Amino acid sequence: MSIKNRLRSIRTRLALTISIAVPATLLIMAVLSEELKPGYRQDGASELPIFNLDGSLQNPAWSPDGGQVVFTRFRGGYNNAPGDLMIFDWASAVAKTLIADGHSNVSQPGSSWNARTDYIVFSSTRTDHDQIFMIKSQPTLETLRQLTSDEQYMSYEPSTSPDGQSVVFESHIVDQEGNGRIRQVAVGSLEVDDLTDEDEDCRQPNWSPAGNLIVYQKKDDGQWDLWIYDVSTKEHRKLTEGEGDKTDATFSPDGHWLVYSSDSSELRHANLFVINVRGGPATQITRADAYDGAPSWSPDGKSIVFESGTYPTAPRLRGRLTRMWRQLISLFRPQPPTRIWTIKVPEDLLQRLCLPGAPCHLAR
Repeated sequence: MSIKNRLRSIRTRLALTISIAVPATLLIMAVLSEELKPGYRQDGASELPIFNLDGSLQNPAWSPDGGQVVFTRFRGGYNNAPGDLMIFDWASAVAKTLIADGHSNVSQPGSSWNARTDYIVFSSTRTDHDQIFMIKSQPTLETLRQLTSDEQYMSYEPSTSPDGQSVVFESHIVDQEGNGRIRQVAVGSLEVDDLTDEDEDCRQPNWSPAGNLIVYQKKDDGQWDLWIYDVSTKEHRKLTEGEGDKTDATFSPDGHWLVYSSDSSELRHANLFVINVRGGPATQITRADAYDGAPSWSPDGKSIVFESGTYPTAPRLRGRLTRMWRQLISLFRPQPPTRIWTIKVPEDLLQRLCLPGAPCHLAR
């Protein structure tokens, strides 16, 4: 081959290489830029556009019509008071203040905003210690109601029954964080009933949409698992097994499923999972190198909102080493501030929800 022909061949191969490499490079750059785009994650989750609020945004719960989300804003960082109640409107993408009075006002995920009464239930330190209150979503001074008043017990993590007549909540002896007790109070009555024993450690109750079940978490042998309380029979049954803490459980709109936060030696941080109320295998919903917790299912069943925050990157450890790493980090660095995120429910799971006008295939 002559030098001239050889140069022509080299130029041809070079042009072909460039024609392939440049589009491929641009495609890779586009993918990377999408992955790194603020407010979006590889697992499909997206951040609610609440850009005018600093602090830690936590505990989202849907309005009955699915058009708004109530959440808690801790001004001082994760779980650091004071706490304000905020409402985010999907149509306008604006977050407005419901309560911001310098106290620690804390709403919860799940059944916090009642459809029949329009009351939002929350805990507040506006008294000597945490007690349960409720307020209309369009508040006036007359709509604020106190539901518990107990000098011996502090109360928080409230959830309202579907008929709006009762509230379940977590209660502790004042200045003691251990041995949480699940209690119930009727609206308009300060008399409370204990649903769990005082020698157990039970927390974060949430009412089912039908009012027949209450889910809560119980600590046994140093681990949190989910339990179900049957309101009519007053029986308790353990729902989850296996390694890892299972917390923050709330119901799907048909009451047949639970979404919750869970960690394990296979995960660097807790992510969201779904399980049938009758038990069985769990389905992982979020997959991010971040803490995901406090989830709530939308009324139409299509989306889940939750709080999420990024920890320092953990080394890839397994078993006890993973748990030791988490404990070490918690000692020297507090949990990071969180924001409110949303993710679509996987289509195969959505088709199994028993919603009006939709097919229903319950898992056995």
